[in-house]
Amino acid sequence: MIASIAQVQRLSQLRQTEGTGTPLVLVERPEMPAVERRMHALASQIGESPASHIMVEQLTAGGKRIRARLALAVYEQLGGIPAKAIDWAGAVELLHNATLVHDDIQDGDTVRRNQPTAWAAHGVPQALNTGDLMLMLPTLALGGLDCEHATRWRLAEAIARRSSQTVHGQSREMELLQRGQLDWRSYLDACEGKTGQLLALPVEGAALLAGLHPSMARILGDIFIQIGVLYQLQDDARDLFANKGRGSVGCDLREGKVSALVVAHLEQHPQDTDWLVDILRAPRNETRSADIAEVVIRFRHRGAWAQVKQMVADRSAAIVDTPVLDSYPGVKQVASELVQWIEIRAKGNG
Repeated sequence: MIASIAQVQRLSQLRQTEGTGTPLVLVERPEMPAVERRMHALASQIGESPASHIMVEQLTAGGKRIRARLALAVYEQLGGIPAKAIDWAGAVELLHNATLVHDDIQDGDTVRRNQPTAWAAHGVPQALNTGDLMLMLPTLALGGLDCEHATRWRLAEAIARRSSQTVHGQSREMELLQRGQLDWRSYLDACEGKTGQLLALPVEGAALLAGLHPSMARILGDIFIQIGVLYQLQDDARDLFANKGRGSVGCDLREGKVSALVVAHLEQHPQDTDWLVDILRAPRNETRSADIAEVVIRFRHRGAWAQVKQMVADRSAAIVDTPVLDSYPGVKQVASELVQWIEIRAKGNG
């Protein structure tokens, strides 16, 4: 399927509203208020509880809604009417936010989007309930889609499959430090699961809704796994070089995360392994600000950040040149612009 003339004109109007430098994924879409309403409604669809109220609180705190926007943009570029994909956009965004609630508990983060995290505001037990609720709701959201039962089943299967891979990636990442896996292969494997799968899911689902064969829908989704890796590379750097709304810089170091910069630095300066690992293994409340500052200096001036930026550039070119995208120019446009946006953010760090 390809976009109609009317849809192309509509996309052009959206662009004029946002400015030519805004990627399609971040263009302010008229469907987003409906997506927000749908997510909020799902919270109380089968009853209200403290968990449903906390969920609404978390959603109200904001966020770019990249995954929801990605689902709408890809569906439109494949010829669909975005209003028909609102429930899918809400489903993938709820799933993403569920992982954030659980991540904050695991990482000990007390601030997200410049607001107290669910566990910090309401305690771990209720935060767990909230995250669990948000994991269940995406399947319920599928009931609102106007599609064949077979398509709905494939969407549910995609949610389960890619969610499982996300959990595996998160689990692997949490063990990198303990197992001494401070190499690129281990890091990238964890990234593909933890971050990549939840960028692949909106695309695969949009392609299924647009009528593509399930195997092709999955292939298109898999391309966006690598865009997820790109996003994680620059996000790791922003944790040190910018305020991501988590209360302070260096949260990854304080929680003992093996980031892209950690791997790059130790690859170039293995003699720093004991020093850096000691900082990563220190209890969060015992990590000194002076140590964080020294790590930032070394990462910035001894090659780690330059290497990560080059990795983003090299991988960006490879993604855009993926041959299968030539058969889907609209999807290629979405991928290309999202990659460019990530590159710009990466270059702006440090």
